[in-house]
Amino acid sequence: MSVRNLVEIYQFIWMVESHGQQRLAWHDAADARVARARAEERAEAQLQAMLIANPSGALGHAAIDDEEALRKAGLL
Repeated sequence: MSVRNLVEIYQFIWMVESHGQQRLAWHDAADARVARARAEERAEAQLQAMLIANPSGALGHAAIDDEEALRKAGLL
């Protein structure tokens, strides 16, 4: 077997492998499109829920561990 035949076999195997990797990339891209569409739908639903809960759109000036707000809520 000559070097040329070995190179042709190597190139064929490389081509088959690269086609397989390309198919995997296409499947990953399709999965990513589906995941993005689902995430956008969830974000839209969350936005609608927030607007229904507070139609003015002003969500206030919330702060983490705000003692005054915790006292008013009866949590302290």
